[in-house]
Amino acid sequence: MQYKDIAAGKQAFVFELDNVLYPEKDYLYQVYYLFAGFLEYTELLDAKVLVDLMVKTFEEEGRDKVFDKLQEKFKLDEKYRFNFHHLHKNAQLPLKLLLYHKMLQLMQEIVVDRKKIFIVTNGDPETQLNKLKQVEWHGLEKYLICYFADEIAPKPEPDIMLKLIGEHQLQRRDMVMIGTADADERCAQAAGIDFLLTEDILLT
Repeated sequence: MQYKDIAAGKQAFVFELDNVLYPEKDYLYQVYYLFAGFLEYTELLDAKVLVDLMVKTFEEEGRDKVFDKLQEKFKLDEKYRFNFHHLHKNAQLPLKLLLYHKMLQLMQEIVVDRKKIFIVTNGDPETQLNKLKQVEWHGLEKYLICYFADEIAPKPEPDIMLKLIGEHQLQRRDMVMIGTADADERCAQAAGIDFLLTEDILLT
C-alpha cells in the first residue's frame, strides 16, 4: 500500500515507533552489546557469549526475560539489574537506528503534501525519547510531533489520542493510525479513527 492509496481525505498520520517505523531489535541488540561490554569489563565475562544469550532469550522468550536469564546463567549480582534498565533509557548507540525504507518514503510524501505526522508511542517515556533521538530521520525530525502514551494511559486506552485531537483541533475522519500491536488497533477504534496495519505498507 502506497501513500496515494491512503492519503485521500487524510490530514494527519499517527504512527507508533517500535516495529512500525523501525525494527525495535535494532535498538535492543545494541543495548545488549553495550551491556555485555560493561560486564566483560566488570566481571571478566565473555561479551560475545553474553550477547548471544541475550539475543537468544529475546527471540525465544521476550525482552522481559533477558536479564533474568543472564542472571541465572552467570550468577550476576542483583545490582546489575539497575545498570541493565538504566542503559535501556540512556544508551548512546554505536549505530543510528534506520527507518524501514517504505516508512521513510511514506513520511517524506506526507511532508511534501503538507500534512501532519504524529508519533504516539507506548513504553517508558525516557526510553522512547532516547530511541527517537537516535533514529536517522533524514531531516524529518522537524516535522514530527511526539506523544508518550504512558504519561497519561498506555494504548489501547484512547486518552492520548483524545488529547492529541483536542490540542491540534483535528477531525477524526481526517486521521489514520498506523501500527502493529493489537493495542494500536483497539486504541484507534476507541478514538474513532481509521487504522492500518504496518504490514499493509511494508509488505506491498
